[in-house]
Amino acid sequence: MTPIAKLISTLSILLGTTMTITSSHWAVAWAGLEINTLSIIPMISKSHHPRAVEAATKYFLVQAAASTLVLFSSMINAWHTGQWDITLLTHPPACLLLTTAIAIKLGLAPFHFWFPEVLQGSSLSTALLLSTVMKLPPTTLLLITSHSLSPTLLTTMSIMSIALGGWMGLNQTQTRKIMAFSSISHLGWMTSIITYNPKLTLLTFYIYALMTASIFLTMNTANTLKLSTLMTAWTKTPMLNTTLMLTLLSLAGLPPLTGFLPKWLIIQELIKQEMTTTTTIISMMSLLGLFFYLRLAYCSTITLPPNPASKMKQWSTKNPTNTLISTLTSLSIS
Repeated sequence: MTPIAKLISTLSILLGTTMTITSSHWAVAWAGLEINTLSIIPMISKSHHPRAVEAATKYFLVQAAASTLVLFSSMINAWHTGQWDITLLTHPPACLLLTTAIAIKLGLAPFHFWFPEVLQGSSLSTALLLSTVMKLPPTTLLLITSHSLSPTLLTTMSIMSIALGGWMGLNQTQTRKIMAFSSISHLGWMTSIITYNPKLTLLTFYIYALMTASIFLTMNTANTLKLSTLMTAWTKTPMLNTTLMLTLLSLAGLPPLTGFLPKWLIIQELIKQEMTTTTTIISMMSLLGLFFYLRLAYCSTITLPPNPASKMKQWSTKNPTNTLISTLTSLSIS
């Protein structure tokens, strides 16, 4: 991918995200989502590998279908209320359609099927964008319209997402697929609280994006795509792998690391709303996710794989660690 093409794609992503976040009109928000979708596709397919082309095709088809549903729900609402304002979403069928559309765009269960496959076909840097920046516009639309959406439907989807993210992540050996199921699980936590405390959802998203960016950048530096390569990465970047372990434990939500804070606040808020059963279920389901985070952390720093000594003697990298990675990692674990 040429530098000019990369610059155009990056600027288009920033433009699309800004349009969707700042707009109050459905048509402008929809246009922003479309610009985002079209600008990330060249980044997904830049390697010209069949898996990358397949991932780009899947991403385009799913996002196009979701954008159509967003436009359809806004048209139904405008037909009944005479308003195109995003905050005035009041018609129940329109609310249901919008919830479905945003769930498809975010990759919430039961519309999660596309996300792990697309992430697996992308490079680590593109996977980082798909997991963080591309989730921001749909999350913003969900935040703006949260007062009109069905709490029961969102809670059901959040429980399904946390359970599925935990179960499906257990049997994975590819780091990108593990991070995809981790993303689905964290989106479940955000969705569970969105109708009761939207600001807490935003805080959770920011902390999740911070930790995910730190992990993806570290993996990109060490070029670890599988658990087997993660096991030998410590010979190249020992200090970076040590901080990777702490960041993974933070993403799992272990105290006293940063990732524990949003989960603790969400549990507190759900108990205040007298949703003790939901709180118990999502807390128990998050233990499944804890298992594969611990496995990743174990592989990154503690174990030696059963390889011959000649393979283990890799040269340590002489490149200094990127300042951005150091800053993000420090924020993720402090």
